[in-house]
Amino acid sequence: MKTRKKSKQELVTRRTFIKAGAGATIAAGCLSTGSTMAIAADHPWKTVVAATYVCPPCGLPCDKIVFNKPGACPTCGMTLVPADDSEDAPPKVSILVFNGTELIDFAGPWEVFGTAGFLVHTVAEKLDPLTMVFGQKMIADYTFDNAPKSDILLVPGGGVFQQMENERLIRWIQEKSKNVRHVMSVCTGVFLLAKSGLLQGQTVTATYGMIEDLVAPQTKVVYDQRFVDNGKIITTAGLSSGIDGALHLVSKVLGKGNAQAVALEMEYPWKPEGTWARAAMADRYLPDGLAYSKPKIKGVEASMISTAGSSDHWETKILVRKPGSLAEIIALLRERIGSNTASQGMYKPISHMRGTPRFSASTANEIKWTFADDQARNWRGISTVEASVVNKGAFEVTFELARN
Repeated sequence: MKTRKKSKQELVTRRTFIKAGAGATIAAGCLSTGSTMAIAADHPWKTVVAATYVCPPCGLPCDKIVFNKPGACPTCGMTLVPADDSEDAPPKVSILVFNGTELIDFAGPWEVFGTAGFLVHTVAEKLDPLTMVFGQKMIADYTFDNAPKSDILLVPGGGVFQQMENERLIRWIQEKSKNVRHVMSVCTGVFLLAKSGLLQGQTVTATYGMIEDLVAPQTKVVYDQRFVDNGKIITTAGLSSGIDGALHLVSKVLGKGNAQAVALEMEYPWKPEGTWARAAMADRYLPDGLAYSKPKIKGVEASMISTAGSSDHWETKILVRKPGSLAEIIALLRERIGSNTASQGMYKPISHMRGTPRFSASTANEIKWTFADDQARNWRGISTVEASVVNKGAFEVTFELARN
């Protein structure tokens, strides 16, 4: 895809229009449109004028108007874009949607692409109402049969495993991927790319706890990146990582400065070279559900107090109500810590430890241990149990991990 000549500064977004003073622009729209002649899309005289420019979708009636010259829409103020496939036309993005699609997986990148001036549409197998992962209803713009050409295909995650058995959907991804410049997956959407045979020879990532399921002879997985760019195929980690992947894609098309401008307009702290990745956080070495920021340890009834850290250290505190004695809690924790191998992956679990933890000197209310991760790095851990001052009969349990 050629770098677009039109800069981000020339792309007046709907949000910019609202901030800059909608009233003045709408007032101007009430005056003569001058040399930019507008004709309703369904007007019987439409063929009289060469109408080749349109207003980017903004949700106002002007979405149905076409113009015969470039300029600004007199109604919403957005910069008109070519209606055809000329070199100056904005990039077009197709977003695949299906029942159970994760909202942020497509909404986040959509916000990025829309702010950058890209033209975005959704595609589904049918035009039946779809239910997103948290119950939001939507109807796609197009079906597999009439979806227009696009430059970018976005494949979000969510309820993808049922869709992996949808042969028609997989065939559509396979065919669509041949005719676009870039294919980007978000979160578990990568598994649809895998099913479509698009990950051969690629380096990929996915959402935390499922990257291991992508391991294959000709596919390399990474844990410490929010997105991985193979050229045409871009895979991103979970959820909000799709925003980073989309900003990266905008930088490839419009340049880094324009991507930075998009991030600023979204009030998003984009770090193009940032290495924060959920799958690289140190809590992955905690036992049971603690590794997923859940206060779940086998045999324990607890709630979360706090959990925070980085790739080199972590601290989690939970409030334990059962077992009801310090000795019982210590014994149970020792069992769960001792049997932990930091295995992750839903279908093909992989251990991220070398061997099992080794206990060192402990006390009546404290457990200490050491272990080596799968990269031969040495770690130390300590867990303390103390009676809660606020919650009578309960105990506060703290887990601390640090890399040597």
